[in-house]
Formats: sequence, structure tokens, C-alpha cells
Amino acid sequence: MNLLVIGDVVGRPGRDMVRDHVDLLRRERKIDLIIANVENAAAGFGLTPLIAEDFFTWGVDVLTSGNHIYDKKEIIEYIARTARLLRPANYPPQSPGSGLFIGKTSKGIPYAVINLQGRIFMPPSDCPFQTAQNTLEKIPDDVKVRVVDMHGEATSEKQAMGWYLDGRVSAVVGTHTHVPTADEHILPRGTAFLCDIGMTGPYDSVIGVDKNQIIQKFFDQMPRRFESATGDPRLSAVLIEVDELMGRARSIERVVIRG
Repeated sequence: MNLLVIGDVVGRPGRDMVRDHVDLLRRERKIDLIIANVENAAAGFGLTPLIAEDFFTWGVDVLTSGNHIYDKKEIIEYIARTARLLRPANYPPQSPGSGLFIGKTSKGIPYAVINLQGRIFMPPSDCPFQTAQNTLEKIPDDVKVRVVDMHGEATSEKQAMGWYLDGRVSAVVGTHTHVPTADEHILPRGTAFLCDIGMTGPYDSVIGVDKNQIIQKFFDQMPRRFESATGDPRLSAVLIEVDELMGRARSIERVVIRG
């Protein structure tokens, strides 16, 4: 089977890229499962229920997130009742939502998606490695296709997670930094890995924010409200082919589409 994971969707430019290209990608690349990280989809910070529903309408199957998932208060009730919208599994168990979704594709292929958050240079959370182990124990043995969104700042932590889960999941792909890396490969035991997919949003920016605001912030260190940029929108994703019977990755390919 083929699965597509879309990197951090930022603001309206990112949402427009998903809306305009996901359906065509699904048909042209024969994609069975589409996952998108959407924690920055609402004006760069957080997510609203309406925007989440838009993603599902456009053909995204599962939504992952990270440290901005609760930025919009209206998402709290929504995530508690929407299984296909994930928050990091290593958040406190009292946190609304779940970090694991188990489903089936339209062809009946079972799959699992796990959302984790790193701890290096990130807000406090439980150990992602122990959480990964505990979460894997909840997945039935017949669910061979397993995808992990490792939302983190440090490449070292993401690489360590890839090695830790090699052979136990189909893919470990990183999100959060909004900067794509070029280290896509398949680990020795069959797990596809990429440190960071990159941003789906405006690249005429500093990680999605108006570049002039960010430059001025570096000069004066004064608080200000950041606004999403608009120029040079791109869709950044990773396409992974998985043997659905064994759960091992066969190939991994970065996908970049310019608006």
C-alpha cells in the first residue's frame, strides 16, 4: 500500500495547498492512506473544528498534531470526540483526545497511527520512548501498517526514535521544525525514516511567519503578535510504500509541490 504523510500545515496558504492537491495526489500516486500534521493550520497556531472538518472533506484520513494542539480552546471538546484527530500520546492521560488511531483503508487494510512529541527544547511531556512501547502494546498483532509522527525539535531525538522502533513500525517521520531534511531512508529492519517532512505553507517566510516580523523580533526582543506569511506556498510530504502483509517499508520518497 501507499501512504502519504503531509508536513506541518501552516495557515491558509498551507490549507489551500492541501485542498488543491490531495485528491490529485491520491489518484495519480495510488495512495491508500493520507495523514497530515495540522497543529498550525489555524492562522499558524492551533486548529479549529471547522478547519479539521475541511481536511476530512478534502480527503485526509488522519490528523496529527503537537505542542500547539490546544491553542484554540474550541478544539478541546472536538478532539475529545473525534478519534481521527490525534494529540501526542505522551501527554498526560487526562488530556483530551488520544495519541493512537486504529482504522482501515477503503480497501480494508488495517493501519495504526501514533502521535508522539519529543522532550528536547519542547514543553514538558512524558517519555516518548516509553510511551511508544506502551502504545505499541495496544495495537492488535494483525495491524501490520504502523505510522509514527514524531513531533520534535531535535534531530538526534527523532533519529533515536527511528532506531528504537526499527522493525516494529512501518515508518517514523518527523514534524515540527517546518524545515525539510534530506535523510529519507529505510532502516535495516524495514522502517522508513525521515527527520522532518517540512512545512506545507508559505516558504517566503521564517518557518511560516512573516519574515519581517521575525527579523525585527531578533533585533528588539519585544513581544508582538506574529502573522502567517503568504508567499511561495508549497506542499511538503513524504510518500511511503509499505508491504501491508509484513508492515515493512519498501520505499520512501519526498514530495514537494509548489503553488
